[in-house]
Amino acid sequence: MKHLFTEKVVPIESDNKAIKIDHEKCIKCGLCKRVCEKEIGVANFFDLEKTNDIAICINCAQCAQACPVGAITQVEDIDRVKEALKDEDKIVIFNTAPAVRVALGEEFKMDAGSYVEDKMVHALRELGGDYVFDITFGADMTIMEEANELVKRIVEKNENIPQFTSCCPGWVTFVETFYPELLNNLSTAKSPISMQGVTIKTYFAKKANIDPSKIVNVTITPCTAKKFEIDRPEMNDSAKFNDIEGLRDNDIIITTKELAKWIKEEGIDFENLEGSKFDNMLGLGSGAGVIFGNSGGVTEAAVRTAYHLITGEDPTKELLNFEPVRGLDGVKEASITIGDVNLKLAVVQGTANARTLIEKIKNKEVDYDFIEVMACKGGCIGGGGQPKTTKVINDKIRLSRIEGLYNKDQKLKIKCSYQNPDIVAVYNEFYQEPLSHLAHELLHTSYYSKKHMLGLDNKEEISSDEIV
Repeated sequence: MKHLFTEKVVPIESDNKAIKIDHEKCIKCGLCKRVCEKEIGVANFFDLEKTNDIAICINCAQCAQACPVGAITQVEDIDRVKEALKDEDKIVIFNTAPAVRVALGEEFKMDAGSYVEDKMVHALRELGGDYVFDITFGADMTIMEEANELVKRIVEKNENIPQFTSCCPGWVTFVETFYPELLNNLSTAKSPISMQGVTIKTYFAKKANIDPSKIVNVTITPCTAKKFEIDRPEMNDSAKFNDIEGLRDNDIIITTKELAKWIKEEGIDFENLEGSKFDNMLGLGSGAGVIFGNSGGVTEAAVRTAYHLITGEDPTKELLNFEPVRGLDGVKEASITIGDVNLKLAVVQGTANARTLIEKIKNKEVDYDFIEVMACKGGCIGGGGQPKTTKVINDKIRLSRIEGLYNKDQKLKIKCSYQNPDIVAVYNEFYQEPLSHLAHELLHTSYYSKKHMLGLDNKEEISSDEIV
């Protein structure tokens, strides 16, 4: 079946895990296609005639954020969580990503950037969660693996430089589809939710004496692309470790918007909740883990740990407030010297900007050692699953959310991932050390070319000029 209105509207498959479209509501304003082309770099970079009428999508849902009439919306999975909670045989674990806590309050008439962590955790307990964990723990694990991987590549003069980040699933799909020749440059480290999911169903399950098959991992994220990520075939390492067929590392993703809707439906007075704390063991994250939600946050967190790995010392004050990688510029650059290692860094927000930068790298106009890419403007704080309480999400809101995470980082005593005592414990008791054999088995992954989906010959390329 041919997609409707594709001259003005992004084509969306009926089985898309992240977004859906109601064509009867669509006013064909063209905003969805504009953001998908100009900011995400996907629309008009494929041809439906060549893809056999299959739409290319990286699941970021920025089209839904741009839609002024609610014709494009995210897929909702609240009912799946409710069903799990009704099953007395299941242990439901809620995990919350950093960016959720600086946007959730907007749905309850609080200012953008309000840090509502304690109220959020309290609400999740009210909804019936058996445990509530913090994905900043998973972010710290990601940095332990990713920073060690970077230092190893640099020291060994690995040919796969620059090292690109891999924690944004929209970006990963973008590379697999449009630039598979760069797959070896992607960090093999899994995203924070993927590392946390597999750790819960292995290390935590054993410590808590829980049958892993009874655990239902539910993660609240700002990101709709996570709904796609958790169903990737390779995200089942806990099944292999436990020898339990069909086990998934993560089971359900609900977004910030979905959580807000659910809280309202249950009649929970969010604004007046006293607050609650995360559960122990996987409930502690460093400031580095918190700022993961911001564009530049992954780079800043990686630099803090890389500095320690190279020098054996804690990072300087300047590196704990690394201004060059902060803010809303599409591409940010920085150069630092750590010991006798010189690092050239780039931070990109918006995969359209990544496309431009990649072309410059291929043409040898620029070169870097480490490149962070987030599909959405502002990073995770601008994800497609974040509240849309104004007609258009604007930079003032984005900057308020960003500041909320940086303010939390300033208040935390533990600034670096390697300083997190829970991280130290999980490595001492289970993973042994970053990049160990077990860490590679459970915390790292591989990526695969999806370029065939574009319907191109090996030598054929496509540009927006050809099909507009």
